[in-house]
Amino acid sequence: MSAGSALTQDEALARIRLLRSPNIGPVSYRQLLARFGTASAALDALPDMVGRSGKAYTPAAEGRVAAEVAAVRKAGARYLFDDSPDYPPLLAEAEGAPPILTMRGDPSHLHAPCVAVVGARNASGAAVKLARDFSHGLAEAGFTVVSGLARGIDGAAHTGALAAGEGRTVGVIASGIDIAYPPEHAELQERIANEGVLLAEQPPRTEPLARHFPTRNRIIAGLAAGTLVVEAAPKSGSLITARLAGEFGREIMAIPGSPLDSRSHGCNQLIRDGAILVQRPEDVVELLSGFDGAARSSFREFSSTTPWHEPDPAESAEVVGLLTLAPIGVDELIRQSGATSASVQLALLELEIAGRLHRHAGGRVSLSA
Repeated sequence: MSAGSALTQDEALARIRLLRSPNIGPVSYRQLLARFGTASAALDALPDMVGRSGKAYTPAAEGRVAAEVAAVRKAGARYLFDDSPDYPPLLAEAEGAPPILTMRGDPSHLHAPCVAVVGARNASGAAVKLARDFSHGLAEAGFTVVSGLARGIDGAAHTGALAAGEGRTVGVIASGIDIAYPPEHAELQERIANEGVLLAEQPPRTEPLARHFPTRNRIIAGLAAGTLVVEAAPKSGSLITARLAGEFGREIMAIPGSPLDSRSHGCNQLIRDGAILVQRPEDVVELLSGFDGAARSSFREFSSTTPWHEPDPAESAEVVGLLTLAPIGVDELIRQSGATSASVQLALLELEIAGRLHRHAGGRVSLSA
């Protein structure tokens, strides 16, 4: 396993078990660690925490975690914890970043300047060539090209970056680290794992389900200083990735296309909404070479999780009455309730672990339907 220098084997296993336990997501995972100090202590406390809502709670079975660890090793992969020196620095800054990833490859690529290149699966021939050429040029300029190994633009981006030599590409997949998807990219995925970096948030043997792709997209956006959309229809996954990049405070770039081709409408709309228009790889290099965390494109804002402080349970109980099925910002909950940030966090944490809370992008929450 790859972990922080002070992380013992037992605590590493406890962290995996905590994250695999019911209703534990990245935000609740980090809040539990902040409150209890270790994953082992958090696991011990969970049944009593949820029990206050009248529900029984059982963390993930230790046997399940042991089987997962064995599968990760069999796949030639290892764990990447968010306090490991190898964990990507820009991803660590992103809201809701995965606390634990599995990876194959050379982690040094995660510390080079990264740019995400995404676009349509059913891309035009011209767009595929653009993605390949842009990615080749960006890799030659020293950038690591990040994409999602999908058909069309993603595959072209990885291929172009690999052709530049030195394996400057990261493939982020929506399945387990041992599943190749789409099947026709199995050889490309293996090449990325051997020459670049392959990352997965889902446990081994997990098939790529529809709900996994938006979470995969947030990793792509979080890894990179900027996201380039080559070709995309409106309401596509590529636009979700771009807007997530904007929420993280990163650059959003798009290549304009013909208004007669619906596959260009998404890029053209992004430019209209404030994304940076680029026409050559050099435009991207110039934009990102001076990136200091202050993006020039105009999608914003990134909100971070407040550090944990011991809450007042009485205040926490008052927060629940303010929640409905409509998303509301956590900051707004704090203002309306008059409670401390820690008390609001406690209320939300207990609701989430009990399966009654849904977290949305941009630091918003709602009751689960």
